[in-house]
Parts: sequence; C-alpha cells; structure tokens
Amino acid sequence: MTKRPLDAQPAVRPLGAQISHMLKDRGIDTIFGIPGVHNQEMYRGIEEAGIQHVLARHEQGAGFMADGYARASGKPGVCYVITGPGVLNALTPMGQAYSDSVPVLMLASCLDEVAFEKGQLHQMNDQEGAAASVTDWSATPLTANATYGLIDRALSEFQTKRARPKAIHVPIKLLEAEASAPPATSKYTHMRDERPEMSGLAEAVNRAKRPLFIFGGGAVSAGQAVRDVVEISNAASITTYAGRGLIHHSDPLHFGACLSRPSSEAIIASADLVIAVGTELAEVDLWRPELGNSVPLVRIDIDPEMLTSRQNTGQTFVADARAALEALYEHLTPRADAGWSTEEVAKARAAWRSEIEAERPGLPLIIDTVRAAMPDDVMYFSDMTGFAYAAKDIWPMEYPGQWHHPFGFGTLGYALPASIGGAVARKGQRTACIIGDYGLQYTIAELGTAVELGLPLPIILWDNGKLGEIEDSMVRAQIAPNAVIQRNPDFLALAKAYGALSVQPETLADIAPALDAAFKADVPTVIRLTPALTA
Repeated sequence: MTKRPLDAQPAVRPLGAQISHMLKDRGIDTIFGIPGVHNQEMYRGIEEAGIQHVLARHEQGAGFMADGYARASGKPGVCYVITGPGVLNALTPMGQAYSDSVPVLMLASCLDEVAFEKGQLHQMNDQEGAAASVTDWSATPLTANATYGLIDRALSEFQTKRARPKAIHVPIKLLEAEASAPPATSKYTHMRDERPEMSGLAEAVNRAKRPLFIFGGGAVSAGQAVRDVVEISNAASITTYAGRGLIHHSDPLHFGACLSRPSSEAIIASADLVIAVGTELAEVDLWRPELGNSVPLVRIDIDPEMLTSRQNTGQTFVADARAALEALYEHLTPRADAGWSTEEVAKARAAWRSEIEAERPGLPLIIDTVRAAMPDDVMYFSDMTGFAYAAKDIWPMEYPGQWHHPFGFGTLGYALPASIGGAVARKGQRTACIIGDYGLQYTIAELGTAVELGLPLPIILWDNGKLGEIEDSMVRAQIAPNAVIQRNPDFLALAKAYGALSVQPETLADIAPALDAAFKADVPTVIRLTPALTA
C-alpha cells in the first residue's frame, strides 16, 4: 500500500497511532517491544510513522535492548509493553536503567478500571505503583492531551535532569479512541549550558600540592573537559568502572579504574585535595564503607540528592560535569611540576594487577588475549560474570562510554539484549557481548532477535560451569558451597538451533581468528571460552 506524504496525513487518528507519530517527530526512530491484544493500538502507527520496531522474545529483553540502545546512541530508549505481566517483566530493566542513569521510556497499556471489576485479563491491583518502585516516575494519563504532555515531560527531563527511566500507562480505551494530533515538537533547555562559578575551586586546585580527581559515569559526556583539567593542573586521577576511558590508560598520573581495590584508600588519603565529578561514590563503586579522604571532599554532580551521601564532604556543586569542568578550566593556572610521581602510580597499578592475577589465576591472560584481538572501536556490553569483573580492572578503554555493564542494580542476563540494542544503535559499527554461562540462560531467547536482525555480534561466553563468584563468596564466609553448580546446555548446539554461529577456541591463539570471523558474519556468533583454554 502506498503511504501518503506526511503533510497529507490525517489530523485525527486513534491515540495509539498518534503516539508513534509524536515519538517520530521528537527524534525516536526505534522501538523495542512485543505486541499483544492489549497494546495492539500502539502498533497501528509504527510503520506509518517510519519507526523501526525490534521484536524481542521477552519484555525483559525489550527493556534491556532499550537500555543498550540509549547507552550506545545517547538518545532515549523506548519500549512498548503490554498490561500486567508485560510491565512486570520489564521492571528489572527499568530498575537497571534507574540505578545507572539511563534514559528509558516504557510505554504500556493498562486496564481502564480495576477498582470494581475483577478477573480481567492481565489485571493488577496497582500497575502504576509497581512501576513507580523502579522508575523516576510512573503515571497514568486519562486524556490524549495528558498523554502527550507526559511524553514531552519525559523527553524533556531526559535532557535537563539526571537521566532515569519513566513509565507511562495508557488505558486501552484511550489508546483506541480518536485523538487530535499532538502539539508541535518541544524545545528543551539543556542543563549543561548552565556554567557554575568555579573560580574559588580553581584557586584551591592551583594551591594544592597533590590534587586528585575521581571521575564517574556522570562525566562521560565531558571527555575533553576532563582531559583538559587534568592536564593543566598536573593532577592525578582515578575513575569508577563507569568512568573508564575518560583518562587514557597511557597517562602516567592515571591510577586507572581500581577505586574498589582496598589499597586505593591509602592513595586517596595521601591527596591534599580530592574532587569527585559525576559519581555517587556508592557501594558498587567502592566496595568499602569509606572513600578514605583525609581532607574534605569536593563533589560535582547533576543530582543534589547524591552530594551529601558521603561523610567528610566539604564543598558541593549541583552542575553538569562538562559545564563545571569547562568553567573550572578557565581559572586554572598551568602547573609544570606534579606532587604525584609517575613511579608511585605505576607501582600501584602493577600491585593491583598482581592482586587480580592471584585472585583469578589464569583469567587475566585469557582477558589480555581477547583484548589484543579486539579492534579499538568496539563497544562492549557485559554481564555479571567473573570475566567481566576482572576485565573491568585490567582492560584499558580507548574512549569513555566504550564499556557498558549493569553496575548498580546488578542483574544477570543484561548483556545479550543490551548488546542487541547497542548494535541496532551502532549499525555498521562493531559491538560485542561478554556474558557468563548462567547469565546467558536468563535471556538466551533474545539470540533469536539478534539472528533475525542479522547482527554480526560476537557473544563471548565465559563458561566455567558454575556460579563461580557465589562459590568464592561462600568460601570466604565459611559457608559450605551450596547450589552453585548447574548443568549447562550445549551452548554451541543451542546457538545453531537459533540460527547463530558458534565456535569454541581450544587455545589462546584460536581466539583472534574466531573474533575476526564473528565481526564479518551476518549473524551473531557464540564464542565459548572455558578455564581449560591453553596457551
């Protein structure tokens, strides 16, 4: 059927169709989801609006795909889900997006009335409230105009506030009802354009003998400003896992992403000025009660709620990282000498590497081999697995935002669907998935989506046949390991059943050819790595 030109489209359509046209008008070009009888009206306008729809195999997969798309593209990820169980299935991805500050918009259908009528299909007592527990906000509009307003509110807040997921639940009859066209595209004022006054902090940096900057994931968009400030001040730096790549790994005064190593506490205590930018300094950043600073901490963060979350905090700035660092740079005096020695930085990094090799014998060598075979431009999505835990400490990043991991919520099964979303956003660019044997089984069905899309996606599967991290934790706690050994499927045969490729390198030398072939394939490739790999 021939489509009418946009200027000839009707002004009145069912609201479900209007929503898709509104999203397209506001820059949304991809939606992840699963259609059902309750949300089918939302699908009426997708094709007509010119939006790509990616069919997930499970709503959890759809939510993670939207998350991965958002992280890779910098645009909001959108998922369409159905009433009741569809919403519940997507709440784990919403919780992950909330903890990691990812802009995901979940649009769901909902029942028109639940207070009196009972026994309806997909009925919940409080769908809106359930979603509210893991989103920034969750709302149910009762009119078309309210629906449009909430969508614009969500898209606006993604750009002007800390990015966190939103949930909008549209009643079924409202989706079906005729509605006038939404308002014209809104324009949003970006918070990053607002520069704070930083001359006082600049004076403190200029006076300091051993200034230390800690950069987190909230500073990823401030890459050049981060490097400029560190260079002119000759300061040492350290990052959280989410901040990797902000400072190049070759910088002689960069401690790396080993903030969670216990001995980093003494290094932080030796600084006479500590400035944390774009980081919560949360449990999942430190894995210890205190940061270790012996002087009051200066914090710069877009979220005022986080600025008092650390003891011994002095000055605070509610500001976007890039705007704050650019303003700071303007007042800094170039420093020729450094209070930190390159030798002490190199010694600390070497010691941390040795600790990791002792904790995970043989694994760092496998990680180094995989890293050496990877092009520098690959974007990674990893899961909760020992391979990723070790890699986060020793795998150097070439640019910020290159590696995405479920840091805060810490859910299993994230990496495969998130990497699919990332690959959709990065069409024509290289994306890779790193996942464990247990985590893969959480969302293995999404392998079908990746095959359907023809994605050249290497899926690096670390298969040690157990919940290795849990086993180690039990041993440390003097608990006899229980329920940590599982019977895995034949992952190579399972990949073939989905229409994917698969390979199991027998030696370290086999890894590079396997990766090269995977990036050139027209379907995903499961690359199974085990502790039995030999040199």
